[in-house]
Amino acid sequence: MMSTADALVAIAGLTLITLLTRGFFFLSRREMPTPAWLHEGLRYAPLAALAAVVVPEIVMTQGRLIHTLQDARIYAALAGGAYFYWRRGMLGTIVAGMAVLLPLRLGLGW
Repeated sequence: MMSTADALVAIAGLTLITLLTRGFFFLSRREMPTPAWLHEGLRYAPLAALAAVVVPEIVMTQGRLIHTLQDARIYAALAGGAYFYWRRGMLGTIVAGMAVLLPLRLGLGW
């Protein structure tokens, strides 16, 4: 078990590390230019993060790849993807995916 002093030292250390890493760009008096390749790569960071969260949720269950096509998540993702390709709207994408997911889950028990 940690003593109170150990906990306070750990909290102070983590606070200092957080302030330094998050405030690193504010420490300089002049603007730090970013290379074009980094700027271009950062454009895709949100999409990569979203894919890293969503794709495993669709193709895996309990830590293993799904082994059947009777999984409502597959068809809901396809319906949502098709709607987004057709209309480019986020709300409609969610509604289309859920309109497929719920009947398959509740009606067929997938």
